[in-house]
Amino acid sequence: MRSGLTRIRDIANASEADLSDDILCGQQPVVFRGLAASWPFVQAGKKSPSAAQEYLTKRYNDAPLVVCHGGPETKGRPFYNDDLSGLNFESRQASLDFFLNKIQEHSADEKPPLLYIASTTIEDCLPTFRAENDIFLGAREPLASIWIGNKTTIAAHYDLADNIACVTVGRREFTLFPPEQLENLYVGPIDLTPAGQPVSLVDLDKPDFDKYPKFREALKAAQVADLEPGDAIFIPSMWWHQVKALDSFNVLVNYWWRQSPAFMGPPVNALNLAILAVRDLPPEQKKIWQNLFNHYVFENTEEKVAHIPAERRGVLGPITDMMARRLRAYLLNRLNR
Repeated sequence: MRSGLTRIRDIANASEADLSDDILCGQQPVVFRGLAASWPFVQAGKKSPSAAQEYLTKRYNDAPLVVCHGGPETKGRPFYNDDLSGLNFESRQASLDFFLNKIQEHSADEKPPLLYIASTTIEDCLPTFRAENDIFLGAREPLASIWIGNKTTIAAHYDLADNIACVTVGRREFTLFPPEQLENLYVGPIDLTPAGQPVSLVDLDKPDFDKYPKFREALKAAQVADLEPGDAIFIPSMWWHQVKALDSFNVLVNYWWRQSPAFMGPPVNALNLAILAVRDLPPEQKKIWQNLFNHYVFENTEEKVAHIPAERRGVLGPITDMMARRLRAYLLNRLNR
């Protein structure tokens, strides 16, 4: 664990009873020690990497998986190439058996290639896995995904969904930054990313403070935790997090959910549309639109629309599934003109 950084709050000998709404609806990360320790898959991994791999192959349904592959020069960090014109790895389809054999083949390499299966829906490839290895999250209906690889470092990024990440095989180090550290993280392009989400360009293991001086401020707000197999961590929505897999074979299971209805769609769509339509306006016009956004979006209250009869408020009233459909249809019609 990096010295000098704040440790993430830690619950020892955790059980599903510790997964309270106060925590899962909150805005602070929490580590749950031993939450998944009783899973048969975790127990298999504690015996040996080969036992964990055998456990997976027996439950695999032969669905093709997207595998990230890069040379030893990547140092296990799926990222950009030197000039940010592309990525330092390739993605290709392969079977789980082929992928696991490759990991085994390079398990003793001092400088192994990057071998990584990023977030993959468990039911699509391991349909019986969750019958034996799962956590109960009450009324939430999370999407469960699996990550498999060798020693990898996933650059600091955010996710829209809240999530619980369960370390099942291998050890991992998590370094988290609160959302307000955005400006200090030196985030890369948002339309070319290693895995769909924008990432910090700073190498946390070797930060270049001459190039990224404000990153010192981000480190002051950072929180860190080392997790063993069976441990889990709650990462709130929009918290930046780097995830470092420390062993030659590692598996992580994620549970993702949102606190808002699915029909609302991802807010990043609104960000991209605002970049298109608002960002490059003349400064005085931008101020006017900033006030409009504050009035109707960020500081919306009942008081601001009380002068309009409730049945006539349209999009200024509560957004329902039907209203969301109407809005999307309207936007598609306007954007296609």
